[in-house]
Amino acid sequence: MGIAIVLVLLVAGSVLFHFVSPWYFTPIASNWSAIDDTIAITFWVTGIVFVAVNLFLAWSVYRYRNRAGARAAYEPENKKLEWWLLVVTAVGVAAMLAPGLVVWAKFVDVPKGALEVEALGQQWHWMYRFPGADGRLGTVDARHVTDANPFGMSPTDPHGQDDVLVAHPEVRLPLGKPVKVLLRSKDVLHNFSVAQIRVKMDLVPGLVTYAWFTPTRTGSFDLLCEELCGIGHFAMRGRMVVEEEPAFDAWLKAQPTFAQLQARPAADAAAGRALYAACAACHGAEGEGNVALNAPRLAGQGTWYLERQLAHFKHGARGQNDKDTWGKVMAPMAAVLQDDAAIANVAAYIATLPDRPQAATVQGDARAGKQRYATCGTCHGADGMGIAATNAPRLKGMSDWYMVTQLRNFRDGVRGSHPQDMHGSQMALLAAMLADDRAIRDVVAYINSL
Repeated sequence: MGIAIVLVLLVAGSVLFHFVSPWYFTPIASNWSAIDDTIAITFWVTGIVFVAVNLFLAWSVYRYRNRAGARAAYEPENKKLEWWLLVVTAVGVAAMLAPGLVVWAKFVDVPKGALEVEALGQQWHWMYRFPGADGRLGTVDARHVTDANPFGMSPTDPHGQDDVLVAHPEVRLPLGKPVKVLLRSKDVLHNFSVAQIRVKMDLVPGLVTYAWFTPTRTGSFDLLCEELCGIGHFAMRGRMVVEEEPAFDAWLKAQPTFAQLQARPAADAAAGRALYAACAACHGAEGEGNVALNAPRLAGQGTWYLERQLAHFKHGARGQNDKDTWGKVMAPMAAVLQDDAAIANVAAYIATLPDRPQAATVQGDARAGKQRYATCGTCHGADGMGIAATNAPRLKGMSDWYMVTQLRNFRDGVRGSHPQDMHGSQMALLAAMLADDRAIRDVVAYINSL
């Protein structure tokens, strides 16, 4: 009797939880309401079966409970019951599968004139490519992939010269226009998923898969990889911003083409030397850093990382948090750099400074830090020298006290919380694994031992 009551309560609680639970689909933002309808049908079919089977089980437990003098009836076959089960099961399965087949037929049939955009995934980052004025995407090849050409663009394909390249995890799309997203992976299996859009599709190495949708409302939506792609899988996040078409056109026009990137003049270290004079007051004439002024070592750091951080300071993506006292000092200094060319020139000059070893100042348990660094090493490299492809700067030999400060800032939300600092937000997720200052010091102590 008790088991039967428990089963009835389990059914009642499950049904009640389904209808009153606050956890359900996010509001839809695309044309794919048919996917919601299909899932709703599946819920109804499986829900009815769940209730019926469990209530029947509860009734059976009660009806055929052990009683004195009762005997079980042996009935190996019941064709009438078997036919009922066969028909009801077939109807239920067809009710679940048929709507999905109808939706899939629409899903693979992309409307003519749909805007094409390529989403390129890698551990653990998103980038995007739009066709240029010719309306065609250029060819790509893994053999062409370098730090300077992360998309693997073919330099000899004329159709690729005007391709618009967005080497940033945020992509923007126009409202109310069908979009075909071509999906390509540079390394392992990934998945393109935006909950509000309702579509998702795997990125398979060596293939180009696709998905299409029509954005139906403006907003900013998280783009997630929903395929376990490695140790940093949970931090592989992007953003899809849907806006009115004029705003989208203006944004797309501001993005560089492959030809423009190829034609960009090399940075002028000589010009950067004059600009660095202001930096030297804190960071030192040789970029050695100054702990008293909270100025980290710059010499030996990758130019691509220096350029990104200077741009973040200049444009407000970093140094605006009220708790980031020293970042607020750096922001106006970066503002004197007039444009991207000036930033590149300063970074080029810093690259000429001597890369001398720096004495360790942080004490910690390097052996304990080694285990924690295993996660860090997948991006920053086992040797801590940084990897541009994973957007991870050099750590080895850099100012250890500064690394402690920044790990705290990431962990506590002081850094990495600005919406335009996508790589910073990725780092904040990883820094959250360091529960206290001791764990931070241990990791930095291990980095010092590299």
